[in-house]
This record gives sequence, structure tokens and C-alpha cells, in this order.
Amino acid sequence: MLKGVIFDLDGVITDTSGFHYLCWKRLADEYSVPFDKEFNERFKGVSRLDCARMLFPDIKDEEEIERLANKKNDYYVEMCQQIVPEDIFPGVIEFLSELRKNNIKTAIGSVSKNTDLVLSRLQVKELFDAIVGGRDIKRSKPAPDVFLLGAEKLGLDPKDCIVIEDAYAGIEAAHAAGMLAVGIGTKENLPIADMVVPSVKDLSLNDLIELYNSKAK
Repeated sequence: MLKGVIFDLDGVITDTSGFHYLCWKRLADEYSVPFDKEFNERFKGVSRLDCARMLFPDIKDEEEIERLANKKNDYYVEMCQQIVPEDIFPGVIEFLSELRKNNIKTAIGSVSKNTDLVLSRLQVKELFDAIVGGRDIKRSKPAPDVFLLGAEKLGLDPKDCIVIEDAYAGIEAAHAAGMLAVGIGTKENLPIADMVVPSVKDLSLNDLIELYNSKAK
């Protein structure tokens, strides 16, 4: 039976993608590297170091790549100070409450190394039974590590968990972990998701149970 739900953070619980874009854009402009919102779409669900490698493909010195990635992160942490609880997407708190009332465990599974910072700013850390961020894993999505560790922290078998994700790489990671994946977005952008809805407020526990039961048959 369904026992746990693991949420991605950015794009599912709140939207800091605009912050990420502005910070990468600022860094790219400093080095006169072309960067736009279309390029930024390729960064969804990808680790900061891998994003830096994509943005600066001619730089082979890993120490320099790490320095650039950290510089971008400094800009991001600065912007995150603007986050307030009202930035949580509509319906998220209600959905989390519904899950917890029905003894469904909840976790965050994010590749962001600023997961704790964002959750603290949103004041929702206590709503999750487990939190996995980028500092807890070695491999980023589409590797399954973040979700496997989330299930482990919840004390659950991966097959008894469903992931809620907004990134293609995140859906791949969920499937690699042996979990069903609900996509937040459009079927066009997330064709491999087991179910797609526009936002968390369009989800209910019954939807997840029906999905889980249909795939378990």
C-alpha cells in the first residue's frame, strides 16, 4: 500500500527557479557567456556543478568550475533572504495535512544544497518526516540517490512511495528508484510521468491511491 510521498522542492513546494535564473544570468553576464531562459530550462533538476559545467564547457579545471558554482550560490543565498511563508504554492499545506492525517509519511527530496535554508524561510520543515538535500547525496538526478535516501529515512520500501516532481530528470530519478512519479506541469514536458497535474493543489490523496493501486495490479 502507499505509505510515503516524496516531494521535490523547487517548482513543487515553492518557486525559486526565477532566483536560479537571475543568478546564473548574472554570472554568465560577468563572463560574457550567452545565457537565456531557454538555456536555463536545461538546468532543471541538475546539480549546481553540472550546471556550471554546461554553462562554461570550455573550462576543464574543476577547481575553477567549483569556484564559479559557489559564486552563483552566493548570489542565490542572498536572494533567498527574500523568501517568506506566503511563497508556498497554493494547496501545498492542505495536501500535506491530508497526507499526514491519513498516516502517509512525507519527505523532501531535492538536489539543492540550500534545501534547509529554503524550507526554514518557508517555515515548513516540521511538516516533513524526512528531508534530503544536495549535501546528503553524491549523485544528482537523474540518478535515484535522493529518492532512495528519502525512502530510507522514512523507513519505507521505495515501491511504497510516490514522488512528486516538476523536472524530467526528477521523473527519471523516481523511476530509477523504483517509484511512481507524479509530474507537476504538462504532459508535453513530462511525457514519462505516471500522472501529470498542473500543480499540487490539483492533487488529492485519493488520486495517489488510485494511481498506486492501478500500477500495483
